Amino acid sequence: MTTPLRLVIFDVDGTLVDSQGHIVASMTMAFQALGAKAPTREAILGIVGLSLTVGVPLLAPTLTGVQHSALVQGYKDSYAHLRETHGAAEASPLYPGARETLQKLHQNDDILLGVATGKSKRGLDALIEAHGLERMFVTRQCADFHPSKPHPSMVHTALAEAGVDAADAVMVGDTSFDMDMAHTAGVTGIGVTWGYHAPVALTAATHIVQDFDALHSTINTHWSLPV
Repeated sequence: MTTPLRLVIFDVDGTLVDSQGHIVASMTMAFQALGAKAPTREAILGIVGLSLTVGVPLLAPTLTGVQHSALVQGYKDSYAHLRETHGAAEASPLYPGARETLQKLHQNDDILLGVATGKSKRGLDALIEAHGLERMFVTRQCADFHPSKPHPSMVHTALAEAGVDAADAVMVGDTSFDMDMAHTAGVTGIGVTWGYHAPVALTAATHIVQDFDALHSTINTHWSLPV
């Protein structure tokens, strides 16, 4: 019997890379440029994973649509400036164990890798290039082409591009948006504890893991693969 192809879809911010410093700094600068009070660090990290057009109004519900648009553009400009000043790899370093786990999964001919992120295509491509991961992912889904998480569009498109059934895919992420998206799309959700949402918020996750070694073991166990 032929072994089916499997797909592991990764969220990016808070799952593969720790970009919280530049996310908070960029959002704070965007609010300051508008003359508005910046949200707390906790509030900013709470919307990570959402598309900016969805997340910004949650941070500033009393501002107008025009002001929201200005904040979105201000955030993009500030983040791009910080990325160009410090480099994408420094702005968003890989979590310990991330590269090694990606390489182990990538070496399995029956496993494909993808990403589904609230980042823009420009930001995602720059990050992947900075970390030398250009050949790692067969499908890259980002905010430019989809409704915001937790809408399942990113996962559905990733499955279609990879040619993998939902039953043979998992979604790895650190936020409730990731796990809700996985659940709605009919794929198994694996929540990670090192990101930006508390583990108790990952109620739609099938599994929750504490580190990348546990993630690799959980994926192998889920599909009954040799360790």
